[in-house]
Amino acid sequence: MEHHPSYLQKHASITRSRINNFINDNQWRDVNLKSVIEYLRVSGEPHVSLQVWSAPGQDRPTFEHAVKQQYRPTRIGEVFGPSWTTHWFLVTINIPKEFAGRGVRFEMDTSSEAMIWSVDGEPIMGLTGGGGRERHIDYLLTEKASAHEKQRQLYVEMACNDLFGNGDYHQHPQDRKIYYRVNSADLLSHNEPVLALYYDLQVINEMANRISEESPRSWQALAAANAIVNVFEHTDLSTVDSAREIAREFFKAQGGDSNHQVYAIGNCHIDTAWLWPFAETKRKAARSWSTQLQLMDVYPEYKFAASQVQQFEWLRENYPSLFAKVQAKAKSGQFIPIGATWVECDCNMPSGESLVRQFLLGQRFFKKHFGEISEVFWLPDTFGYASQLPQIVRLAGAKYFFTQKLSWNSINRFPNTTFRWVGLDGSHVLTHMAPANTYAAQCTPGELMDSVKRHKDLAYTNESLYLFGNGDGGGGPLRDMLERLRRMENLDGLPKVKQAHPREFYEHVESTTKDIVSWKGELYFELHRGTYTSQSNNKLWNRQSEFILRDVELLSTIAHSKDREFKYPSDELTRLWKLVCLNQFHDVIPGSSINMVYRDSDKIYKDIFASAKNLRQRALDTIYGELPPLTPDGTSFAVLNTTSWMRTSIVAVPAPLSSLFASQTDGGSPVQVCKDDDVVLTVAANVPGFGAQIVKPSAHSSAQFVPVRVYASETSDSHVLENRHVRVVIDRNGRITSYYDHAEKRELVAAGSAGNVFELYDDVPDFWDAWDIEIYSLEKYHAIDSGDITISEEGPLVASLQLSMAISECSTLTQKISLSAISTRLDFDTTVDWHENRKCLKAAFTWDIRSDLATYETQFGVVQRPTHRNTSWDIAKFEVCAHKFADLSEFGYGVALLNDCKYGHATLENKMTLSLLRAPKAPDEHCDMGRHRFRYAVYPHAGSFNESNVVEEAYQFNVPLQVIPVSPQLDGRELPLGQPCFSISGARNVVLDTVKLAEDDKSSYIVRMYEAYGGHARALLTTRLPAASVHKVNILEERMCEDDSNGELSWLSRSNTVEVVFKPFEIITLKFSS
Repeated sequence: MEHHPSYLQKHASITRSRINNFINDNQWRDVNLKSVIEYLRVSGEPHVSLQVWSAPGQDRPTFEHAVKQQYRPTRIGEVFGPSWTTHWFLVTINIPKEFAGRGVRFEMDTSSEAMIWSVDGEPIMGLTGGGGRERHIDYLLTEKASAHEKQRQLYVEMACNDLFGNGDYHQHPQDRKIYYRVNSADLLSHNEPVLALYYDLQVINEMANRISEESPRSWQALAAANAIVNVFEHTDLSTVDSAREIAREFFKAQGGDSNHQVYAIGNCHIDTAWLWPFAETKRKAARSWSTQLQLMDVYPEYKFAASQVQQFEWLRENYPSLFAKVQAKAKSGQFIPIGATWVECDCNMPSGESLVRQFLLGQRFFKKHFGEISEVFWLPDTFGYASQLPQIVRLAGAKYFFTQKLSWNSINRFPNTTFRWVGLDGSHVLTHMAPANTYAAQCTPGELMDSVKRHKDLAYTNESLYLFGNGDGGGGPLRDMLERLRRMENLDGLPKVKQAHPREFYEHVESTTKDIVSWKGELYFELHRGTYTSQSNNKLWNRQSEFILRDVELLSTIAHSKDREFKYPSDELTRLWKLVCLNQFHDVIPGSSINMVYRDSDKIYKDIFASAKNLRQRALDTIYGELPPLTPDGTSFAVLNTTSWMRTSIVAVPAPLSSLFASQTDGGSPVQVCKDDDVVLTVAANVPGFGAQIVKPSAHSSAQFVPVRVYASETSDSHVLENRHVRVVIDRNGRITSYYDHAEKRELVAAGSAGNVFELYDDVPDFWDAWDIEIYSLEKYHAIDSGDITISEEGPLVASLQLSMAISECSTLTQKISLSAISTRLDFDTTVDWHENRKCLKAAFTWDIRSDLATYETQFGVVQRPTHRNTSWDIAKFEVCAHKFADLSEFGYGVALLNDCKYGHATLENKMTLSLLRAPKAPDEHCDMGRHRFRYAVYPHAGSFNESNVVEEAYQFNVPLQVIPVSPQLDGRELPLGQPCFSISGARNVVLDTVKLAEDDKSSYIVRMYEAYGGHARALLTTRLPAASVHKVNILEERMCEDDSNGELSWLSRSNTVEVVFKPFEIITLKFSS
């Protein structure tokens, strides 16, 4: 039959609308393609019957426990909850004879996430109920039913949360109670040819919509889709074959050899915690990955990548049979473990050693359970990438890096797609950012076209990675995605696409691309700058946990070398490091998770501290166990220095000796009895690095000692703190109005300016509440001037002022401002009772120093950033991340701002600010409400930053000397560690950061060092622990064979010293073996 011509070119938009109406679920559903996709659907008795058991509270019981419980009948339409509860359904299925010869699917929509289990306890497939593109509620019972199917039973574990937690976190508190309705429990069979035609049309229709009308292929797609609509009759399914033949003819046209090549990889990014707790992530991984295993059996070409080793370990512990299937599919090449790290961690705030442990834990797990490490560092969703990562990645056995997050930049478009990322030390990794700008692509023609359109390096490379599958809350790829992908494999009008291991993509780029561009330094993320500050206590405990584990490993290594009967706590330290690394997930330590997550992380940190303190004491007991405990009869005590350099500090005298030290002041060491708590202070002088020192009342003469003073100013409403080094004037609001260096004869505070000015900013971001501090917040703030100050301590060792201040009607601040007799450093011990709504509190310091660059500590080094706003790239860095310090120096002088837990910094011209607290309300409506205690300090220094000892001072601010409660009455015997167990000479720019026992060789120990200032060095490292040989190793503790020496270093003649040569910012790990 002839059709009347309607000249679709003249009314293309109408034709497109016609096609959309033909395939969509809309008012034409009774006559369009949707009307005949289903062949038959049945529900209710006798076909499907439901019984349920509800677990108490928020328990997540195992299958073995759940199946032993008493079940009751239930029905479609019943609601279950509240949020975070679990309900188990026993489903009895009788397939009617009308399904004979057809595939039969079980569909259950609980409005929530769920898992199907076999009656034998095998997890089969995850379900995602409710609406949205992530919806997946069907499971194939049989590919071809018989007329007399036996009765089947299944269990369905219903989790009362949706894929993204507990509803819209921007609008509602996440602790609210939500109930979820069971919407369906059906059996259905599809008209498979109709379903295939539907997938055909999805591809053809989008090509018609997305390809430019200047291309003939756009019109070919529109004509083909229109012809299919004309041929199809919903009352005559024989027309489906004719319609599909039109589609097949369209799909026959292939792309040319020069077409862009897309390497597609399925994935389901699962945030290890975010809008749900860790416990739910364990189930999310099982639900998501079991679904993918099912798809792999149906689509043999399908390849799926999963990162985050923590989730693999949870799967192995909680779902061992599922883990075994993952291992089998990994061996066949379909399931690809990737990523190298324990979790997809934040890369701004974890310490250098924490990043090392992320890789060490991750790669060792992959090697043990999958036979190989990952060569690809996989981090699609983290909020910025520190400049030392390329070196750490290479030292972990990887050489490729993937992300896409910088596509979210709010000010500048990142200029590269495929490039060589060069780190601080010159190490580089081949890096790719998926030009589709997502890790949750849906396998559509438009996304493939975007992979070409948005690719910024087509001049060098004509390929890209493409990550598809529902993500963040898991889920992963679905059947319709894989069907569309098959149709687009080699299709004229689109890039070529094939499913492949990401390593294949990188290796192809590596082997074919010559002129690849480079990017040097950090990959700064121009968004989510508030994550440096949100959840203040979580960041404090992270910092403290990093340092206490450092001490435990050092002391346990020493104890093991001293007494081979001492069992080095390898297993427990590994457990604790896993917990630290877990809390460094990129939505936990940044402060962007729900309150429930932080209740969990608080418990985790308590566990870490309790165990670590016990381990530290156990090691000290072994090292000092021969010494008697401290009693009032003692005459001295010992202090331990766990930094790698000699230091002098003021310490608190142990209580049993307080009276002794307080009473012996004439001619002996200066002491001070504190007014607040009667604690007695004294000086511990010249304590060796990685060593101990005896402290006695008469340790050294006080004749040359100059006490610190505090007094009221005669000319203003201020107070003065003064020692032999500096004079500091503090006004009634705690502001520094003068900071004078006696030796340099220099005033540090700019005229008319001040330091320690508390500024309260409006903090209402554009969208992402806990995540963002926006640039316009800098326009709206006020300085707080409601302070009152009194003298707290009068010396001679420490002089202090006590500041009390009302931040607002809701919040208060108290601060002890202290200057010791022995340093230029001014300390601020701060307590805030914080009850604000979307405000940010900062401390600002304006110095009489001019420099175009400020220096900020990063992992294993420093990064310099501009202090001006010349370009949009400079403007974007209005808030940046730093670790223990930021420094502003000019020729001859500088000032460092130290901290014990803060990461948000800014320097504009000569004004430095430290972000102290925020008050976002989503996703945690209680974020940072309550009491906080933190410390920061100002440290002036002669010389520029590279001439200073700022790195050492910042360590000391975070790592105090440890008082050892023993009575060192040695009678001529040497104090344990009286001689340092390690020492470095000849290179003050080298920091010895980590000492631990080797992972797989308990007769060897590991020493990790780094060059901290950006220069070459030849360091002499001396060890007093037993060692016959020393080798250079990577962070996986494998030998680095750089030449014929097999990585072995030679001892200097007749010594236990080796020379270690450093390049700027180089990280070097040595393995000492007996």
